[in-house]
Amino acid sequence: MHHGQFLYQQVIDVINEMITNELLSPGTKLPSLRKLAQQLSVSIPTVKQAYYQLEAQGRIYSKEKSGYFLSDSDKSALPKRCKLPVKPTEVNKQTLIEQVYDGIHSPHNAPFGIANPVSAMSNQQVLAKMMRQALKQAGSQILEYGAMDGLDRLKKQIAQRYLHMGLTISSDDIVITNGAQEALAIALQCVTKPGEVVAIESPCYFGIIELIENLGLRALEIPVCPDDGLWLEDLEKALDEHDVSACICSTSINNPLGSVMPESRRKALLDILVSKNVTLIEDDVYGDLHFSKYRGKPAQYYASAGQVITCDSFSKTAAPSYRVGWMVAPGFVAQARRIKRALSCSSSLINQWVLADYLASGDYERHLRKLRLRLMDNKQKMLSCIRQFFPQDVRVSDPGGGCVVWLELGVGFDGGKLFSLAMAQGVSLTPGQLFSASERFQNCIRISYGLPWDEHVEAHLKKLGQLIAQMKSGEQ
Repeated sequence: MHHGQFLYQQVIDVINEMITNELLSPGTKLPSLRKLAQQLSVSIPTVKQAYYQLEAQGRIYSKEKSGYFLSDSDKSALPKRCKLPVKPTEVNKQTLIEQVYDGIHSPHNAPFGIANPVSAMSNQQVLAKMMRQALKQAGSQILEYGAMDGLDRLKKQIAQRYLHMGLTISSDDIVITNGAQEALAIALQCVTKPGEVVAIESPCYFGIIELIENLGLRALEIPVCPDDGLWLEDLEKALDEHDVSACICSTSINNPLGSVMPESRRKALLDILVSKNVTLIEDDVYGDLHFSKYRGKPAQYYASAGQVITCDSFSKTAAPSYRVGWMVAPGFVAQARRIKRALSCSSSLINQWVLADYLASGDYERHLRKLRLRLMDNKQKMLSCIRQFFPQDVRVSDPGGGCVVWLELGVGFDGGKLFSLAMAQGVSLTPGQLFSASERFQNCIRISYGLPWDEHVEAHLKKLGQLIAQMKSGEQ
């Protein structure tokens, strides 16, 4: 085995040397696997392994069907891969999360800290009109308690949407919750007991980290590849070494990296988890905000009952303040209903009613199509502002959907300090260390392009770029 590692390390050294001696310049195509294998008399898999490593480090990038290219130094470089931790962590992030929360939810000029994609393309008038109609039609019954596990009409509409993805879900397997956050909380309580270990993505949405802390669970961070989602090799290794009860991950669009797991890897992910008897809790809140032609199939598609709980919500797509989410939990429904009843009885009937009308009318689907286009457009604008206004060595993700980009600001950079300085200038952002249960990502930040775009947004991005440059040159 060592011999193999040694060989591909040699290939990496050769390529790095070519880069250093400027035999390869940024953007040039690297020799094909076959050609380099011949030149260095090693096997093609060895070269492939070397390219794979260099790609993980962001030194090179691949283009579909046309090979590998050298990254320029490096704007297109994606954030680096992080290492697999040795052991699960006790989580203690709540105070930091509170500070940031207070900061980003106070009014200011540039809310890059909040991931609220709906604000990029408001549908408030349509929903307000539907709310008035619903009150007229249903009268006072709409203000009563609704069914504990949700309005049947809405559950049928949700099941219908899954059918379009090729997934047959019985509406009896759906439980409506107060946002996806409650769905995740119920899912975790269905499959874990306090003290147990949950595998999470690294970086991972901080709401999940806070939930794990609140439920007295321990987190095991599995690195995420900016292109393909969770590193399955690392996951397997972690599951061999630790007793893990559940794995929470977003196969469709990870928050904060925006990576999308290819379909084949979704199935592989499930095979790994099933073989180790670990339940997958799938956080699919950004799934409908994909930038590819088709929506990826949730891992639920490949699962049998009891293997996957999918959590989703209308907060990122229709109405954040409605707090209507749901879980698809074949095999766990009775348990989920009991926990839901103990937590909150039921979810707002009037909001569910309006959403059921919204889905049935076809307006929701039309709105989603427009919202995706607007977000794609905003992403391009934001990436070009980052290229223009931010220091050259900043690495930035290229999300496959959703509304946020993840930036790596260089070794030793303090994202928490940048957060405070930016807030003082009326610009909010989310510091990277929130997205880790341990002390990772101190030098990263997440910023959102899910907002109405105008020249003020660009001016604030310029201001942020200047702040980063000042901090890097030690002026702050």
